[in-house]
Amino acid sequence: MESLVVPVLILLAVVAGVTVAYRATRKRRAAHPSDPAQPAASSLKLARTAADRLSEDEHRRIYALIAQGQAMAAIKLYYEITGEGLRASRDAVGALAAHPQPYRREEPAPAVEEDDDEPQRFPYRYRAIASKGDVTREVSSNMLNDEIYGRIRTLARSGDTEGAANALTRHSDISLTQAREFIALLDD
Repeated sequence: MESLVVPVLILLAVVAGVTVAYRATRKRRAAHPSDPAQPAASSLKLARTAADRLSEDEHRRIYALIAQGQAMAAIKLYYEITGEGLRASRDAVGALAAHPQPYRREEPAPAVEEDDDEPQRFPYRYRAIASKGDVTREVSSNMLNDEIYGRIRTLARSGDTEGAANALTRHSDISLTQAREFIALLDD
């Protein structure tokens, strides 16, 4: 029996050592995640942010230096353009090299459309035709489109003929009387 005590103690010591090493490894991995998707995603985001800081000419010059293998010159140019630190410039140029970004012009924010208060003019003329029996009416305007005409038809079919006629006169050059005649042909 005494001969088994020493091997059992050695076995317990090995199990305890393996357990401690396993827990230490888990803590280290939790502190420094090794998920390869996360650095790639942050690098792509960094590349987009870095490209957005550059004008078209600066963008072209940085990528010309990267393509020529002159990483130090590209980092220096990025540093001079943005005024960021050297480490941030190095990371930005590295991200731009790893994830090439096209130059994107800043587009003006789209104008907020008012609710039909002032009709928009389109570069084409829209033709709306309504007929009932032998009577046919046509409205042609560059202030109408499918969406607006659809709203007018919906108003007419829901029974709001006066609202539909007013909307039609706002978006065309016809009189209210002509609009009412046109709407009467839509009213089914």
